[in-house]
Amino acid sequence: MTKDNNIDITKLPILNVGMAGHIDHGKTTLLYALSGKFTDTHSEELKRGITIKLGYSDIILRKNKNGSEYGVNEKDGEPYRYITFVDVPGHEMLMATMLSGAAIVDIALLVVAANEGIKPQTREHLVALQAKNVKKIIILQNKIDLVSKEQAIKNYNEIKEFVKGTIAENSPIIPVSAQQKINIDKVYKILAEAEIPLREVKSEPVFIIARSFDINKPGTSASELHGGVLGGSLMKGILKVGDEIEIKPGLNVIEKNQKIYETVKTRIVSLQRGEHKVKEAGPGGSLAIETELDMTLTKADNLSGCVAGLNGKLPDISHNIKIKAQHFKEVLGMEEHVDVEDFKPSEMLMLSVNTSISVGRVKTVKDGILDLELNIPIVPFKEDNVGIARNIKGHWRLIGFGEMI
Repeated sequence: MTKDNNIDITKLPILNVGMAGHIDHGKTTLLYALSGKFTDTHSEELKRGITIKLGYSDIILRKNKNGSEYGVNEKDGEPYRYITFVDVPGHEMLMATMLSGAAIVDIALLVVAANEGIKPQTREHLVALQAKNVKKIIILQNKIDLVSKEQAIKNYNEIKEFVKGTIAENSPIIPVSAQQKINIDKVYKILAEAEIPLREVKSEPVFIIARSFDINKPGTSASELHGGVLGGSLMKGILKVGDEIEIKPGLNVIEKNQKIYETVKTRIVSLQRGEHKVKEAGPGGSLAIETELDMTLTKADNLSGCVAGLNGKLPDISHNIKIKAQHFKEVLGMEEHVDVEDFKPSEMLMLSVNTSISVGRVKTVKDGILDLELNIPIVPFKEDNVGIARNIKGHWRLIGFGEMI
């Protein structure tokens, strides 16, 4: 696939696309068919064949002169749209990471393998997308090359029944084969025609950090070392090279035998979308920010879950929040049926706010409003969506969602 290094990508509309679905239903292979890149670069992911951390892949979608077909190679026409794919884990043990990925997508591709059908994590991922307020969902009926025509139709009808009464009830269902690259062009077309959400460019910038890295290779000379890198998505505002930024909650340090969080301040050295360096960036798409930070502070996702913004412009961190919450009728993602009990004082809940994950104790429950005390503080923004999970039989299970008040 073409790298398109000479294109000014700042002129292209940007769409964040999430890949969701049950483990082994082909999300990562499908993403490779769409983008030409495998996102499973973490050593444990390669060994186990599953996605553990959030993976990213970017393409420039092109439109032919007639405006009827789309592709990603130069022969396919003029640059039309910049798309960032976010590959999230399907394994039940990694629901927190899935929720973090759902926080930064505009549209989701829900993958269902035609030879296996609806599975527990298919259900759980659908409600997770709802919890994170992802309104646009496209269903990809994958692995159609492995089933007969009759089986494919039967599976299609099962999917239609599954989404009835959900946010995906009217979603298109596209039969595809990631391995054989069948109907990949149909996926391009629907992504090209999807509505781009309105972006808040005049607000103070808010960058949510999903990954943090040390990009230096062993043996790099001191003069060629790069500062720590933050990966994630700019939710609103504009960031520029040279901006002075702060990162909250920041670093967990021990002071007078107490754990406190220390805001990190630094400067933006460079900005990069995929393989493209830019001088300034607006909302949408994945973004990598190289900073002046010592790379030991950003390695191994040390700052993932934090929020970055211009110095002095982010809200104070908080250990206490209030959420207008509701729970599901039953626990999804489990083979057996388990009813969801009402929220109750003193119980511990796992909360997903943007890309941050915290565990909080419920202090009070009144009229659907939860007052919580958090173990790990967050940067609260009014009306942020919150995924709520409860520990059931040793696993954190998504049981509801809410809104910050």
